[in-house]
Amino acid sequence: MRKLYFLIILFGCITCLSSCVDIEEQYNFKTDGSCNVVYNFDMSHAVAVLMNLVSDSVAATPQFAMAKDTSMNFYSAIPDSTQRKLSSEEAKLAKSSNLDIKMNLRKSIMKISINHQAKDAADLKYYVEHISKVATDSQLSAVAKNSKSIKGIDAGQMIVGQDYYDYEITPHKFYRIIDKTKFNNFLKKTQATFVMAKALLIETPYKLILNFAKPVKKIDNNKAVLSADRKTVTLVTSMDEVIKNPSVMNLKVDF
Repeated sequence: MRKLYFLIILFGCITCLSSCVDIEEQYNFKTDGSCNVVYNFDMSHAVAVLMNLVSDSVAATPQFAMAKDTSMNFYSAIPDSTQRKLSSEEAKLAKSSNLDIKMNLRKSIMKISINHQAKDAADLKYYVEHISKVATDSQLSAVAKNSKSIKGIDAGQMIVGQDYYDYEITPHKFYRIIDKTKFNNFLKKTQATFVMAKALLIETPYKLILNFAKPVKKIDNNKAVLSADRKTVTLVTSMDEVIKNPSVMNLKVDF
């Protein structure tokens, strides 16, 4: 359980640190109204940079020697004490989500995916509105307690969820609008982390892919690209661009 807990600590860091990770969100909508959601987090480049800041004594610990390539249920990986604090709906969300972990810190490899099969539009809306909170609440105290192993990183500024969107999701709509007040609060809490990432030349790419079972009728985002068959919408940007213009993340798709 101790090793599992360490993995979840790392997952909590990744889901909360958009300034140090390549993020890809993918939504695969099915004809029956269900949707498979996959969040891919690749922290390999950031790990390669940050490992240079880790002391030799920390790098020599068993945790940093761990190598993992595995899949597990998200709920089963959460500590018992945290499981008991989840609401019934949050527990259900965690139980219906899976983690894929590929990690080898000494080789600067850290890739984590979390996926969920939403049964309908309502289930998808609840999931996207709560998965960040569940992941963050599961790890907040643990990350704060252990993050001092990375010199120069302020844990308090790093541990922030990305819960700054307003969603409208129906069987024929996927609308996501950034809440600028929430986003500005996020930036205030993570300012030092963004400054450090920029100083270390750590890029912050972000990609959103939506695959639909039928052609898209309308899309509202000039930066988003619609495929030739009108079934795939792709939005590519970076946190640097989003900071300058948060509205680039606004997306309305009718299908």
